[in-house]
Amino acid sequence: MSTTQDTGDVPTPADLETEGDIAADYVEGLLDIVDVDGDLTLDVKQGRAYVSVESEGDSLSALADPDTVQALQELTRLAVQAKTGRFSRVILDVGGSRDARQRELGKLVDAAVARLDEGSSQASLPAMSSYERKLVHDIVAERGLVSESYGEGADRHAVIRRA
Repeated sequence: MSTTQDTGDVPTPADLETEGDIAADYVEGLLDIVDVDGDLTLDVKQGRAYVSVESEGDSLSALADPDTVQALQELTRLAVQAKTGRFSRVILDVGGSRDARQRELGKLVDAAVARLDEGSSQASLPAMSSYERKLVHDIVAERGLVSESYGEGADRHAVIRRA
């Protein structure tokens, strides 16, 4: 099934496509259970499988809440891991929620940069998921600053400072 070993090797594009297919099947089953229509799109980029769910109108609005998307993503990851036997970093987007969250994270980074401009030596952001921290690190790097993650578990957060 997999061309990678359980030693932490980077999954191949074929492995990621398989993860995407498994995740899409799982999400489609969940949508059927809650009787919500949605069109699924699969993509592989930056070493991750992405599954996006879109729909006409607002039928996905109840599922597009960031906390709900995070919970659905974790369930989907567990389903993929159960089928593949390896850790999955699949990303689930429902109704454009990931793009909306990335814009929110950009605003958080802007506020942190403003604190640096006012003389702070560093600025901490709230605790967030590893995926969100990665997005923050990417945004920060694009702006010529540096960031690191600190804390453990649910308290893990990003700290930004000048390069």
